[in-house]
Amino acid sequence: MSKKGCDIQATGINYTIYTQPTNFNLFNHHPQPISDHHHTPPSARRVLREVSCHAKPWELLAIVGPSGAGKSSLLEILAGKLTPQTASVFVNGRPVDKSRFKKISGYVTQKDTLFPLLTVEETLTFTAKLRMNLTRPELNSRVKSLIHELGLSHVANARVGDDRVRGISGGERRRVSIGVAVVHDPEVVILDEPTSGLDSNCAFQIIDMVKTMAETRGKTVVLSIHQPGFRIIKLFNSVLLLANGTVLHQGSVDQLNLSLRLIGLEPPLHVNIVEFAIDSIDLIQQEKKHNTSNLEENITPNSSNKMIQGKFTLQQLFQQSKVIDLDQDHEEQQELIIRDSFANSRFYETVILTHRFWKNISRTKELFACRTLQMLVSGLILGSIFYNLDMDLIGAQERVGLFAFILTFLLSTTVEALPVFLQEREILMKETSCGSYRVSSYAIANGLVYLPFLLILAVLFAAPLYWLVGLNPNFFAFSQFLLLIWLILYTANSLVVCFSALVPNFIVGNSVISGVMGSFFLFSGYFVSKQGIPKYWIFMHYISLFKYPFEGLLMNEFSGGEGKCLEYLFEKCLVRGEDVLREQGGILAVVPISHFGSGTASPADTEIVDIQQQQEVAMDARHTITLHGDSKAATTSNPMAAGHSAPHQQIVGSDMADMAGSKKKQKVEHSDV
Repeated sequence: MSKKGCDIQATGINYTIYTQPTNFNLFNHHPQPISDHHHTPPSARRVLREVSCHAKPWELLAIVGPSGAGKSSLLEILAGKLTPQTASVFVNGRPVDKSRFKKISGYVTQKDTLFPLLTVEETLTFTAKLRMNLTRPELNSRVKSLIHELGLSHVANARVGDDRVRGISGGERRRVSIGVAVVHDPEVVILDEPTSGLDSNCAFQIIDMVKTMAETRGKTVVLSIHQPGFRIIKLFNSVLLLANGTVLHQGSVDQLNLSLRLIGLEPPLHVNIVEFAIDSIDLIQQEKKHNTSNLEENITPNSSNKMIQGKFTLQQLFQQSKVIDLDQDHEEQQELIIRDSFANSRFYETVILTHRFWKNISRTKELFACRTLQMLVSGLILGSIFYNLDMDLIGAQERVGLFAFILTFLLSTTVEALPVFLQEREILMKETSCGSYRVSSYAIANGLVYLPFLLILAVLFAAPLYWLVGLNPNFFAFSQFLLLIWLILYTANSLVVCFSALVPNFIVGNSVISGVMGSFFLFSGYFVSKQGIPKYWIFMHYISLFKYPFEGLLMNEFSGGEGKCLEYLFEKCLVRGEDVLREQGGILAVVPISHFGSGTASPADTEIVDIQQQQEVAMDARHTITLHGDSKAATTSNPMAAGHSAPHQQIVGSDMADMAGSKKKQKVEHSDV
């Protein structure tokens, strides 16, 4: 089917933005348009004022003007990226539908937003897979022909690169950006400053390439350019001169030259006509104001009525033409509806994005090699520091401290990936805005691709740490520990992805994430127990990302019944692992503990041993041994021997240490006796 082209007409475009700093939002750094365009408040700036333009198929329309003239804003409005206060935009005589227009158009931003670690061919291939539903041979043929058309055959297997990664040149990178925008063969191509930052030769090659697309494939090309050279000007079919948001001229370059001569401006021979017009903006505006005032004086009521009647007649003719061409419009409308849907299913989108994510991760040294080495070395160092902890009260204290540090370390090291996610955010916004894929597909692919990568990191960190420290010597317990580390890393990664979608830059993101992590750690129950947190802050305890993995690590280590005794006295268990869990915020409610004197637990008795009272009993026993030299006296002087018990009180860290030291002292004095 041959292309019919897209004829774009826009009239009455008005766009205003706020300029006051008070309207800046921490999480949204884009200017906000005002709702009322009739009364412009002092805090607003009119970017575009009654702008009209016309872009034809098979031609190239160049929007020129000084900086701040409104060129980029006009292009974004034509591309459907911005919503003006007022505008009438028609495509082939019909009001434009943004959701459908983005399917038949390609928009190239001034900044090259590409994956630097992908090759040129990979970049275009992934984009083609997302934008087009083709078989593999058709897809490969389309990519090969596009690479040849862009003049990139010699760098097809080279990485794109950016400011930090060595890759192709700036002009070649701009060609790749254009290729990404036109890979689905759109009817309209809109380019924002495609020659920015390029030398004159590269700039001419870029404009000549898009002009060839317009002439050979019937595309409608609209671009903005700041300082075109002599050779570039000859490629323009039409020029739109903007200044301070108003149109000073639209027509061919020859018509612009004639208009300047009519107002007495003679361009020098060594300056091209467009640059001369930009330099003479003030004089052109003064002449336009003068002509406008004369025109208003010559308008009479009768001529005004004729103009209104003529406008009404034209509207009637337009409606009549729409009725005549109803069948043709219906056919074209059906084609647009078909193209409005996504090219691929949600599942296939996820597969493509996952494949692209994996290529980027495997080639990112900061996320793969450096992070892998960091986790392995950290696990070895922590294992050597907490090497072979004893299964007693002091060892229990050190285990609790180790778990708290592990959480702090793992949940804070993922901030280093924030710049990568911020870079991906720009690409995500660009690709989803043009309908390449669904946002949900991106989120699923992002979550899936990091699972195996984070599992590798979890194994490298957990394996040496777990066995060097001497944690629970049970393979099932080790598997649970590994699973917890894996989930902690995944939670931290997801949190960084979430905040990268909200914050404007790395500095704000780093500050916000650090503050949130600090708050979560404070209310986790390690520094302040659950009972000590004020009621109006208790919600922070339950939403803390530290609380649940911290409790999981403690339960995995200290729960387990009879084999988890941490302290003995006279071969009887004083403190079990469950007591540590209760001390860390009541993780376990009630755990049966055997009587100290009898050594057997009564099924009906669920009272908890009072550790502090037992500590006093141990001191009394030591005193009895010293005075009488009879070990039996110590037993009979112990009130717990009769089967008495007392309610449990919360263990504090200093009580654990004092009790462990008291036990060692008892052993020494007993041996002396």
